[in-house]
Amino acid sequence: MNRLDTSPDTGRRRFLAQTLAGAGLAVAGSVTGWPRLAQAARAPGPTLLQHLGPLREPDALGIRLPDGLASRLIARAGEPVIPGGGYRWHLFPDGGATFPTARGGWIYVSNSEVPAAGGVGAVRFNARGEVVGASMLLKGTSLNCAGGATPWGTWLSCEEWGGGAVWECDPEGRRLPRHRAALGIFKHEAVAVDPDQGRLYLTEDEPDGRLYRFTPAAYPRLTAGTLEVAEVQGDPLGGPAGVMWHPLADPEPLIGGLGGATPTRLQVPLSTPFRGGEGIAWHGGRVFFTTKGDDTVWRYEPGAAGSGILSVLYRRDPAQAEDILSGVDNLTVATGGEVVVAEDGGDMQVVVLDAAGRAAPLLQVVGQDQSEIAGIAFSPDGSRLYFSSQRGPTGKGPFGLTYEIRVA
Repeated sequence: MNRLDTSPDTGRRRFLAQTLAGAGLAVAGSVTGWPRLAQAARAPGPTLLQHLGPLREPDALGIRLPDGLASRLIARAGEPVIPGGGYRWHLFPDGGATFPTARGGWIYVSNSEVPAAGGVGAVRFNARGEVVGASMLLKGTSLNCAGGATPWGTWLSCEEWGGGAVWECDPEGRRLPRHRAALGIFKHEAVAVDPDQGRLYLTEDEPDGRLYRFTPAAYPRLTAGTLEVAEVQGDPLGGPAGVMWHPLADPEPLIGGLGGATPTRLQVPLSTPFRGGEGIAWHGGRVFFTTKGDDTVWRYEPGAAGSGILSVLYRRDPAQAEDILSGVDNLTVATGGEVVVAEDGGDMQVVVLDAAGRAAPLLQVVGQDQSEIAGIAFSPDGSRLYFSSQRGPTGKGPFGLTYEIRVA
């Protein structure tokens, strides 16, 4: 059960007595069903989230959705995205984001989590949502897992291995990818940009991974700056805890400790380990991130003096069957402030969290239990959601399917 919410949970498929975060509306009494919740959600924000409700039976693609939403397959690993086109969709699609283009279109970028032959692919849509192009933006890297979009319109792709780096990519493919060495060498998972304070936050997918902060010497240039690691002061499970930041002496250590080099996560003894850092995103002055080892969604509020406050938005209690979110992984934040989390395993759902950490499913993928959901990203106008099933149907291949959810 969510440790920040002590009220009883009345069911697996509903929110309790509260509107979605950012809806800007109050609900008198308790939420007795999905229709009232959906009505409360009809405020400025992603159209998709106005359709939250009980999940229907699986559609032709094996996806369970609420009434009013529909799915389509965008790309299948190993096959041309456009019939007859030259770019075959990459294997093991992972983290992703969307970027607006001229004349109302957009681009969806997606990482390829393949050892030694990973990279980043992209699908281009016109203003009607039709697929009109696809290409490879980055290749020859390794285990590109998640990453993050920047306010200046680039994609930061993260390599998830001990010698992993961050690569800055142009979604349009007009500029060559750039290795951002100043962001450190470690098992990178994801990155989020705080445009208010001009800083980046990074997660590390290790059982004892750390939370990092990068302050560019001249924001938004990422060529130089200071990489720091977090020390949590106090117990965030018992309430908000303070965070201090310590600079790293060697942000780019040699792989495997060669030459006596110490991995970044072990360079500051006071730094706090996190159990497998996963997705991270910034919204409205807060940074949200997940750790898979303890099924936790964290909320960090940067302070004006450079420190900050860490609290728990959601933590699954295995003893509570009604806790529907497990296997937390990629996340994104909707324009209304709702935190949208993808499951790695669990029961293959995408789950929406409100401001109190209460959870409701947005969709579920059926028949792909050995896969994981990754790359969740809203279209720039919030009317569509993209995601991938990284490994596809159990034992059948192909190794990755990428979908779109839209209003029917």
